Amino acid sequence: MRVRHAHLIRSIRRRFEALRGEDKPQRRQLDGEEIDLDAQVEARADRMGGSEPSPRLFIHRRRVERSLAVMFMVDMSGSTKGWVNDAERESLVLLCEAIEALGDSYAIYGFSGWTRTHCDIYRIKRFGDRYDAATRQRIAGIEARDYTRMGVAVRHLSGLLQRQNARHKLLVTLSDGRPDDHGDEYRGRYGIEDTRRALLEAREKGIRSYCVTIDRHGADYLPQLYGPAHYTVIDDAKKLPARIADIYRKLTA
Repeated sequence: MRVRHAHLIRSIRRRFEALRGEDKPQRRQLDGEEIDLDAQVEARADRMGGSEPSPRLFIHRRRVERSLAVMFMVDMSGSTKGWVNDAERESLVLLCEAIEALGDSYAIYGFSGWTRTHCDIYRIKRFGDRYDAATRQRIAGIEARDYTRMGVAVRHLSGLLQRQNARHKLLVTLSDGRPDDHGDEYRGRYGIEDTRRALLEAREKGIRSYCVTIDRHGADYLPQLYGPAHYTVIDDAKKLPARIADIYRKLTA
């Protein structure tokens, strides 16, 4: 997989390495490395109008220190069998390569369920694990299993994320459909509300949530779960690997 995507991986790493070295401009400073043109124009207008101009006319660039922990929650329900699983595996490899260039702290877990008595979490990469051959082997082993019981997975994984020593915490779900489980109880309103409540609990812990889905009907229910600007719907599983790194960059810039 890494050989097949070698050119794309090199391109992504270059872009992410540049992002790592970005400086944040602080405008309207008393001194700095650059002139703040907007502040200069305002100061000139103030002088012409008889007002005392502000002495804050410079830009100081401060190196941005990233303090971010990200949890990837990967749908391993039965409906992901085939193209979706392939796209998830390829996307995770590209993500790992990109995030390694940034140095962000991240973990990857899969999830599936079969009623409330059988909820499975699959460790793919813990926060302390290296991105090595063993991790890549676990990514390659991702496969479709049972149902999409999301609420319990959100609660467990946000708990692991909360323990991380980082200023910013992000929970990203990769999925192909709405919350679902065996039988009728969890389907429909109950599954949506259970997942929504779990995401609200995560937000109360200071965790931002985002969903990337291949479900073309995702816009019907994702705004209720994540909010109108906190999800991306991709209409073709084959497009996921090419999009996922850019989505991550925009989320964490």
